[in-house]
Amino acid sequence: MDGSQRLLADLNRQLQRDSDLSFADYRILVKLSEAPNRALRMSDLADGVISSRSRLTHQVRRMEKERMVRRIACEDDGRGVLAQLTDKGMRRLRAAAPGHVAAVRRYFVDLLTQQQLAAVASALDLVDQAADQRSASRSDA
Repeated sequence: MDGSQRLLADLNRQLQRDSDLSFADYRILVKLSEAPNRALRMSDLADGVISSRSRLTHQVRRMEKERMVRRIACEDDGRGVLAQLTDKGMRRLRAAAPGHVAAVRRYFVDLLTQQQLAAVASALDLVDQAADQRSASRSDA
C-alpha cells in the first residue's frame, strides 16, 4: 500500500509542478479524450475514474471554471448530463501527457523487469475482474 500511495503522490506532484493539473484532472481529461465526441455521461465518467458522483461533480465544476470541460444536456435523455472535453482541455492534456508518461516510466516501468511488469499486470487484472464482479452483484441485489 505504501508503494502505490507513494507512486500516486509522485505522479500527482509531477503533474502539478509541470502542468498545473492534479492526477484527478488528468484522469478525467484522458477518459473524456478517449470517448466518442470527447463526452461521457457524468455517471459513466464517475465510474470510469472510480469516483463518487458528488466528488466528480465538484471536480468537473472546478475544471469547468478553468474551461477544460463543459457540462451539457444529454440529447438522448433530458435528465442526463454529459461532461465534454473542450479544445482547451485537449490542449492541456496534450501538453501534460509527455511529462506524465516520462514520470510513469521513471517512477514505475523502468524499475521493473518485463516479467515483473507482466506479473503486476496479471495481478491487477484479477483484482479488477473481482471488483467488477462485486459491483455487478451489488447492482443485481
